[in-house]
Amino acid sequence: MAEASLKRLKTDRIDLFYQHRVDPNVPIEDVAGAIRELIQEGKVLHFGLSEPSAGTIRRAHAIQPVTAVQTEYSVMERSPERNGVLAACEELGIGFVPWGPMGMGYLTGKIDASTRFDPKTDLRSTFDRFSPENLAANMPFVALLKQFGEKKGATPSQIALAWLLAQKSFIVPIPGTRNIDHLNENLGALRVELTPDDLRAFGTALAALTVHGGRMNEMQMALVDQTT
Repeated sequence: MAEASLKRLKTDRIDLFYQHRVDPNVPIEDVAGAIRELIQEGKVLHFGLSEPSAGTIRRAHAIQPVTAVQTEYSVMERSPERNGVLAACEELGIGFVPWGPMGMGYLTGKIDASTRFDPKTDLRSTFDRFSPENLAANMPFVALLKQFGEKKGATPSQIALAWLLAQKSFIVPIPGTRNIDHLNENLGALRVELTPDDLRAFGTALAALTVHGGRMNEMQMALVDQTT
C-alpha cells in the first residue's frame, strides 16, 4: 500500500502515514512493526492512527511511536474525553487531530431540520444524528455557538474551532474546507480568544445539553476501534 501511494503521489516519502481504520483482524503490533520498517527505509516519516482506542494507541506506540491520532471530536461529539483517547495522547506526547470539528457541518448553523442529504453522495443521509427529528432536537448546540459568537464577533464555526483549540495545546482540527470563503472563516478562529471565564461558562452550558442521535451509522461505527 505504501509503495502504491508513493507512486501515485510521485514522491519518495510520505510525511504522515495513517492506518485510516484499525483492522481487527491484524494485530496492531504487526501494523506498527510494518510502519517502523517503512520509517527505517525512509519511505515514511511519521505514523498515524485513525479512530483507535486508547489501548490500541498504547500497544502501537510501544512498537513504533505514534505521531498523530485522528478521531471525531467537537462540542457535540466529546467521546475522546471519556474513552481515554485524549488522555493517552497527552500522556504519550501524540498530536490529536479532530475530524468533524464542526459536527460534519451541523455546527456551522447552515443546516436545519429541513435540510436533506443526497443518499447517493452524502453518508450523512444514513446517520441517525442527521435525521430531521434529531437535526431539530440538536439545535440548542447551534444556538449556544451563536450566543458566544455574538459576544466575540465570530461565527458559530469559529467558536466551535476556537473551543477545540482551547482544550489542549496538541490539538489540530481538520475542518472540511470546500472553498476559499470556508478557509478564511476557519482561519478567523485563530483570532477568537476564549478566556478561562468564557470556557467555564461555555462548559456549564454544554453540560446542560443532550446530543440526540449516534454520530455515525452502524456500519461506520463497526469500523471504530473500541477495544480495551
